[in-house]
Amino acid sequence: MGDKTARLDAAFIARQRRQLTKLRDELRTSANAAQADESTVKGESNLQAREYEDDAQRLDALENEGNVVVRAAERLIRVERALSKIEEGTYGFSDVSGQRIPDDRLEAVPDAISTVAEQEAIERTP
Repeated sequence: MGDKTARLDAAFIARQRRQLTKLRDELRTSANAAQADESTVKGESNLQAREYEDDAQRLDALENEGNVVVRAAERLIRVERALSKIEEGTYGFSDVSGQRIPDDRLEAVPDAISTVAEQEAIERTP
């Protein structure tokens, strides 16, 4: 891995752990609520007289919500990885290259596990 001489200070790590834990809890709560909403809509759809326009609107809303849930689930994986990196002592270093992730990036995106350039490259890959 890359240069690990520039360790993060304990106070910064503690703040990031609190922020990541709070974010993890929020993402889990959001995912559970979305699943409950989906079940409710599906249940209501089965019990009511069929209005195809209503069904189409519900399906569209579920699809949009599903996309949000997928992104939240992906972020939850990164949050959990960042928390495990704190435990491992590798938080603040890229999983891709081992390079140090700047503090500014970690403050803005506490679940960052790669540098900005690496993340952009990942997002460009189909």
